[in-house]
Amino acid sequence: MRGSPLQQVTMLSTVTPDQLIPAQHPIRRIKPIVDGALRTLEPRLDAMYAEVGRPSIPPEHLLKSSILMALYSIRSERQFCERLQYDLLFKWFLDLNVETPGFEPRQFFAAVLAQAKRSHLLSSQHFSVDGTLLEAWASFKSLQPRDPDHRPPTGGGSGRNPDVDFRGKPRTNDLYLSATDPEARLARKGAGREAKLCLAGHVLMENRNGLVMDVLVTTATGTAERDAGLRMLARLRRGRGRRLTLAGDKAYDTADFVRDCRQLGVTPHVAQNTTRQRSAIDGRTIGREGYQRSQRVRKRVEEIYGWVKTVGGGRKLRYCGVRLNQLWAELTATAYNLVRMANLLAQPA
Repeated sequence: MRGSPLQQVTMLSTVTPDQLIPAQHPIRRIKPIVDGALRTLEPRLDAMYAEVGRPSIPPEHLLKSSILMALYSIRSERQFCERLQYDLLFKWFLDLNVETPGFEPRQFFAAVLAQAKRSHLLSSQHFSVDGTLLEAWASFKSLQPRDPDHRPPTGGGSGRNPDVDFRGKPRTNDLYLSATDPEARLARKGAGREAKLCLAGHVLMENRNGLVMDVLVTTATGTAERDAGLRMLARLRRGRGRRLTLAGDKAYDTADFVRDCRQLGVTPHVAQNTTRQRSAIDGRTIGREGYQRSQRVRKRVEEIYGWVKTVGGGRKLRYCGVRLNQLWAELTATAYNLVRMANLLAQPA
């Protein structure tokens, strides 16, 4: 007998979101790590809110929502709120009831890393650093001359979107600035590649399991990778007595960077750059087994950038400015660590 497509509306139901999420779903391994990290932040979150006044959205919900946005490549907060109305998995992750209508990222990032440390997933001595360009939320048409007297002539078009003639006028960071994102800079990934308005992203990775130890978003300058690397290294060095090693690519092979690393008590294991200069890394260092191992492992940082730019939505940034994109980067790196930790902890010992 053919069943009827017409269904009677259920007035009462005892089904909960937890019963509808598959037992083997990967997010079930992530949620306990997130909940544990948030429990350690309760004193900090309590201190941020007054005891009287109108109740706010719980900060735990805001942080969990940001993690879901990174895990599921959701483009905007508005799209997330729409999906939260009908996605029972999202409601379950936020500990909401079915009928419920629908931060502090640096501390949350640190709390997740603390859980990774307790699970013995982090290396205490060996690390890698790398940087990449992140396309800014700004277009070439947002470029305006720093000197108003040197504004290029306009061609056809009118109103808010006129044509601009840059012929014979090189577009350089010294002459032009984006009106949309003044902190973005023209940069290219290599010779022969087109220049784009970008910010720079930087990651410090531990070498045991490839987890993110620190992340920075900065203005894209010629020394941004080395400057950011030293900033992250100085933060990592606090409270650590043992000597560390730091792997990196050829961009870090400069006399200043190598000297500053050694002053911080860090042995630089960066790749030699002998193309146009004399390498700051001597032959004795590159002949050691530890150096060779660091050079092999450091390439895993590309897995982080691949995940951040695809799943994490970082191929083109959704915010303007370094500060807002720093918040996004910390939450996205936290989401990456959660996925990685869930997979590692699920493996048999």
